[in-house]
Amino acid sequence: MASILEYDFMRRAFVVGILLAVIIPCVGIIVVLKRLSMIGDALSHTSLAGVAAGLVMSINPILGSVAACIIAALGIEAIRKKIPKYAEMSIAIMMSAGVGLAGVLSGFVKSSANFNSFLFGSIVAISNFEMSLVVLISSAVILTFFLLYKELFYIALDERSARLAGIPVKTINFIFTILTAVTVSVAARTVGALIVSSLMVIPVACAMQFGKSYKQTVIYSVCFAVFFMISGLYVSYYERLKPGGTIVLIGVICLVVILSIKGITSMIMLTKRKI
Repeated sequence: MASILEYDFMRRAFVVGILLAVIIPCVGIIVVLKRLSMIGDALSHTSLAGVAAGLVMSINPILGSVAACIIAALGIEAIRKKIPKYAEMSIAIMMSAGVGLAGVLSGFVKSSANFNSFLFGSIVAISNFEMSLVVLISSAVILTFFLLYKELFYIALDERSARLAGIPVKTINFIFTILTAVTVSVAARTVGALIVSSLMVIPVACAMQFGKSYKQTVIYSVCFAVFFMISGLYVSYYERLKPGGTIVLIGVICLVVILSIKGITSMIMLTKRKI
């Protein structure tokens, strides 16, 4: 580990990675509880349209990604309100629009290498400006999450009950939509637009196997995400693998191991009861 931290680009990668590992599960657990796990896919694919637009207009691609994700997230929320019985359609519609726009705009990008780096991420190529942007956004997300901790929990479980309890559901949903958009757009640059949604769901899925309360699940999901991020960066550095894919694969392996152990344990317990 000491040899890894000798390089500036790896130090930046660890700082950015750990910050993202903290904020992504905070957003991810609300997304999972609201049954909107695929929203990460929709926003991450739409972020590619913002990246392409930024490269075409010669502005920072991350800023373009943030703008595209915010527009897409607000669009998803608007469509959900129009057709509440088929809310999942909003995600598919926005994803289709984002992929189509990204496909068209990518044809005007001069350097395809820059655009392709956003597909699977490039956490070791983070610039000082991008690291500062991640620090700023991460601080805002963490602060907002703790300030609206109870409100987000109530809305995630039951919006109707939250509304009856006097919680400003529309305002909280709007704020959470913005938080989700900026989190996904920044994470897409580091771990990749094609796999960022995995980091929103897998740590939460692992945490749900151990957490006995909402608070415990949040803490465990952050711990799992930090572990996946650090171990993924470590393995990818020494084995010369893509960091984004390595991080997600470690998460998937851990989830499979946890579910397998729980399954075997349950079978043993059932066998003992029968005996």
